[in-house]
Amino acid sequence: MFLDALRRRRIENSAGFTLIELMIVMAIIALLAAFVGPRLLGKKEQAEAQAARAQIEMFGTALDAFRLDVGRYPTTDEGLEALIRKPSSADRWDGPYLRKDLVPTDPWKHPYLYKSPGDHGAYDILSYGSDGVAGGEGNNRDIGSWEG
Repeated sequence: MFLDALRRRRIENSAGFTLIELMIVMAIIALLAAFVGPRLLGKKEQAEAQAARAQIEMFGTALDAFRLDVGRYPTTDEGLEALIRKPSSADRWDGPYLRKDLVPTDPWKHPYLYKSPGDHGAYDILSYGSDGVAGGEGNNRDIGSWEG
């Protein structure tokens, strides 16, 4: 009888984790998060900037097709909308030049800015980055069609 009670007590005591063991596991998880987390966030920011550059390149291809058909790039007033809806002044328009029925926003859900003629070429396409404000550094840096 005494041995049965002792066995039950050992089984009950060994059935779970001790508080110290749980604290050690939580500390290890926190250390891993501290080392891995910033690297993952940095990759996300890089991917968003690359996506913006790819979208700007896609706009450039569509704008070139528009120019071949119409003989000019869309005006600033016509904007990138001219790639999906025929402007009244574009007689030889043969679009839509984008696959979807709406002009995509940048990866941060801000509209791209379009200007034609541009300050850096026949047209300028610009994203203000994650903050949506002109200028900035890092993820807030502006991304323009004239950049290499």
